[in-house]
Amino acid sequence: MNKTLLTILMLALLLLFIISPFAALASLMMIVFVSAFFSLIGNLLKVIIGGDTDPKGS
Repeated sequence: MNKTLLTILMLALLLLFIISPFAALASLMMIVFVSAFFSLIGNLLKVIIGGDTDPKGS
């Protein structure tokens, strides 16, 4: 579950960087945002379907 929470936090920070008025590389950040969004969706589906995404050893 920690991986999912970190992904949500990363997605929120990326969204803030894209919206910021001083974003020099906004188009590149949009590509990173889209990939992070798909990663978040994948992690959420893994948590919903299979339970915890974190390895049992950590």
